[in-house]
Amino acid sequence: MSVAFRAEVTLLLVGDTRASAPAIVSPSSTHDTMTPQETIDRMEIQDLLTRYCHAVDRHDRHEFERLFATHAPLDYTAFGGPVGSRSEIAAYLEQVTSAMRGTRHTISTSLLIIDGDAATARTAGQAMMISADDAGRNRMCFVGLWYRDLLVRTECGWRIRSRTQERSWLHDARPAATA
Repeated sequence: MSVAFRAEVTLLLVGDTRASAPAIVSPSSTHDTMTPQETIDRMEIQDLLTRYCHAVDRHDRHEFERLFATHAPLDYTAFGGPVGSRSEIAAYLEQVTSAMRGTRHTISTSLLIIDGDAATARTAGQAMMISADDAGRNRMCFVGLWYRDLLVRTECGWRIRSRTQERSWLHDARPAATA
C-alpha cells in the first residue's frame, strides 16, 4: 500500500469535516480519464455496496455474509448495534429487521479510492423502517448514516474487508393522530 493511499485511508476512516480540510486526491482524480480497469473496479464496488442494501432488506443472511471478507470486523455501534464478525452482524440485523413491518436501505454518493487490489469507500446511506407502535399503528423511522469501508479484491471479486457505520441523523416519526 503506497504512502499516499495510506494517508487517504486515514482521512477517510478518521474523517475531517472542517471546511479547511484538504481535498482527497485519488489516483483517478489526478488525470482526466479513467482506465478501463478503474471503470470496471468502480462498477463492481458499487454493485457490491448495492447488494448489501438488498441483502439486508430481503433478510438474506447468506448473501449478506458473502459480501464481506472472511474475518471482516464490522462496527455497527453508531446506532446501538454491536461490533462483530460478518455472521454476528448478520444475526443482529436479522433480529432487528424481523421485528419491522418493512425496511428499505439505500446508498448514494460513494467516494471511492482504489489502489490496485485495495480500496476505500465512504458512502452515504439511508434506511427507512416501519414498525408498529403500542396501538398497532405504523411508525416510521428514518436514519442517515455513512458507511466507511475498506475493500479488497479477492478471487471471488471485491469484498468489504472492514465496515464502520458513522451516524449522521435520525428521525423517529410518531404515528399521525386520526380524527
